[in-house]
Formats: sequence, structure tokens, C-alpha cells
Amino acid sequence: MLGVSHRTVQLWVESGVLQAWKTAGGHRRIALASVNRLVDQRSHAIQPPPAHDGVSLERKVLLVDDDSTMLRLYELEIGGWDLPLDVIKAGNGFEALIKIGEAKPDLLISDLSMPGMDGFRMIRTLRADPAYSGMAIIVISGLDRATIKSMGLPEDIPVFSKPVPFVELRKAVDQVLTKAA
Repeated sequence: MLGVSHRTVQLWVESGVLQAWKTAGGHRRIALASVNRLVDQRSHAIQPPPAHDGVSLERKVLLVDDDSTMLRLYELEIGGWDLPLDVIKAGNGFEALIKIGEAKPDLLISDLSMPGMDGFRMIRTLRADPAYSGMAIIVISGLDRATIKSMGLPEDIPVFSKPVPFVELRKAVDQVLTKAA
């Protein structure tokens, strides 16, 4: 049903992706509802998004921050804007680059200070790749402007300070999406 190896299923059970329990004999039993949910999620991921006259109405926005609470706050706020946005989340620059390759978002909203690959390196990597060099990017950071400038962030990228001014962020998102359309 899942089309993956036995070990992948074991890892999914161990990480909580699939709900399962162990029998008295030590064997795993996986809830069928959990398997069906995962199959549905995977089929949505590989099917193209619904289109209207050949053009998708929904824009993809990738949110990147190492603070899961901030990611949830962004997701809730953006979800309340009543815009046709599909929100994707990543916890660091490396994970974001993978999601960018998979989902090809229209807009990247990112923090700069993150463990692993930080936002500066992620943005440099994107700008160096011709396929993503023109991607719309908005930065939200707790760093001061002088530090951001000294680290070499391109000047064409809008930067918002934390705490996030959501009214201004929405204007910037509207502007980016209008320009992309």
C-alpha cells in the first residue's frame, strides 16, 4: 500500500508518522486509518494541484524559522488573511532548500539566524542557482540592520524586524504576489 521498504515503515512508526503499537509478542500493529491518512498525504504530494483554466489559483509560500512556535504563529496569521495561499514550513535552510526543490514556492519568508544552514547561506545558494535566482524572498529577523548588511544579504530583499509587523508583512506579501501574477 505504501510502496516503501519495511525499514522505512519501521522508521515512520518510530518517528510517529504512522500510529502503531506492539503486541505482547513484540510485533508491531499499525492502525489502518494511519496508513490510509499517509497514503492520502503522499498522493496529494505527487498529484499536481487543482487548476482553474490551466492556471493554479493558489500560491505557495514557504515559511522558514527554527522556532516552531514562530512558524505556527506565521501560519495562523497568514491563514487568516483570506488569500489563496498554500503554506509550507521548514525549520532551517537545508530543509527549506529541499522543500523549494519539491514544491517550487512562489515566495520564501525566512529567518536568518538558524542552526545548521542559516538564512544567509540558504539565500546565497538560491541566488547562485539560475532556476531560483529570481525567487521572491522576504526576511524576518531579530538581527539588527547593520549586522544583516555586514553579512551580505542582498539589498533587494525586504527585511522585517521581530516582533513581526503583520500589517506590513501582509502588504509586502500582496505586493510580491501581485508582481508574480
